[in-house]
Amino acid sequence: MKKVVAILMASLMAFGLVACSKSDSTTTTTAAAGGNDATTTTAAENKDTEGTTAGGGESSGLIKVGIINNDPNESGYRTANDADLQAMFTKENGYDASFSYSLKNDEQIQFAKTFIQNEVDYLLLSAADVAGWDSVLKDAQEAGVKVILFDRTINADPSLYEASIVSDMAKEGQTAVDWLASQNLPEYNIIHIQGMMGSAAQQGRSGALDTKVAAEASWNIVTQQTAEWNAEKAQQIVQSVIDSGAKFNVIYAENDDMAKGAVAALDAAGISHGVGKDVIVMGFDCNKWALEELLKQNWNYDGQCNPFQASYIDAIIKDLEAGKAPAEKTIIMEEKGFDAATIKQEDVDKYGI
Repeated sequence: MKKVVAILMASLMAFGLVACSKSDSTTTTTAAAGGNDATTTTAAENKDTEGTTAGGGESSGLIKVGIINNDPNESGYRTANDADLQAMFTKENGYDASFSYSLKNDEQIQFAKTFIQNEVDYLLLSAADVAGWDSVLKDAQEAGVKVILFDRTINADPSLYEASIVSDMAKEGQTAVDWLASQNLPEYNIIHIQGMMGSAAQQGRSGALDTKVAAEASWNIVTQQTAEWNAEKAQQIVQSVIDSGAKFNVIYAENDDMAKGAVAALDAAGISHGVGKDVIVMGFDCNKWALEELLKQNWNYDGQCNPFQASYIDAIIKDLEAGKAPAEKTIIMEEKGFDAATIKQEDVDKYGI
């Protein structure tokens, strides 16, 4: 009988060790650059050391958060945005956080469903596309999961999320187009390089230019193509225009990386660009290296897109945990545009990301 008891006790101890091992890590779903198939890795650094989670009130006090973002390698902006979130949502700051990444809306929606099933307390979302989120956000609401949008807006009923901390992409586009109009060119022949189609950033930055082109006879689009935020694809688009012999004097690229790719094509063809040169170059995001190009007057304009949203999200979560509604439903990040003719080194140091 003692032998049987000993065997049973050994079995129970082995099972307990296996169970603890499984609870020590949380899955982080990632998608490679360009929106390739998702892969899964483990991330134990944000877990409670005792292996417990914050869902359902049976935790050691950590708030369980599922964060869905675009690929951190998409751009310098996205790298800074992800680093800001990673630094905030840690065990030391009271969070048990899992991160998922994709440039594809359908993959992001699947990540959201998984987080809901895993009973996170909060779902933080930077959507790849503005459409298609109503159903899964209703599921979150029914499950008691609070949703906070960051970086990008979506087309969904505001009752489905607690708050939205975003850039005004339409204003970013309008500020850039207003600056371009102020250059008073006799004719505008524009290579328009778009970001990921359907994203809030693409829609806002494209919308202002489309409206201006439709209203002004002297504004012409030479080509309008998406490079999906990618420098190499942007370079190919500009090279194709150069090879065609079409004349152009403006490159309107919807992020800095695509502007950099466009400039590479200009340099290879010996076409001058920047202040007082043949081609005006415009980008968005205000990477430090891009603002340095303005300072050197190799580029002409860069529109700011502020990636540092984590502290705003943290404050909203703290309010919600205390039973307070957020003071504002929508928080618009403060942003500006920079002109190579007036930018200073202190602007590069202060605003460069």
